[in-house]
Amino acid sequence: MSTTSGTSPGWHGDILLLGRILIGGIFVQSGFDKLMGLDAFATGLAARGLPAALAPVLASIGASVEFFGGLAIVFGVMTRCAALVMIVFLIVATLISHRFWVLQGAERRTQTVQFAKNVAIIGGFFFLFVTGGGRYCLDRWWRSTE
Repeated sequence: MSTTSGTSPGWHGDILLLGRILIGGIFVQSGFDKLMGLDAFATGLAARGLPAALAPVLASIGASVEFFGGLAIVFGVMTRCAALVMIVFLIVATLISHRFWVLQGAERRTQTVQFAKNVAIIGGFFFLFVTGGGRYCLDRWWRSTE
């Protein structure tokens, strides 16, 4: 039996798991790198115009949200909530780090691509918000043990 989209219903959980690993994994890796180099991350935030006094606090918050939000997506923990958190995180991070409209030349083109990439990832998180974590997620396992 197939769905109207042409994929077997048996594959939906597998595909959602793969998608969660792929989309969440990049945030786990990036967030971990930032947590291991918080001073450098804070310096980068200050260089982008954030107040230097707030940059260390914002760096800690941002790196933690990125890392733990990514883990929540990968493992399917509070998937819909994690997707919303990651959407907000990405909007803020994109507006801070990929302000292509203030740049010129090659740097503008590079940041335009990075901006568009983040918008596409936001779209992926919207899909996760709608679908939830799927068959292979801790949310589902925890519900089945209650």
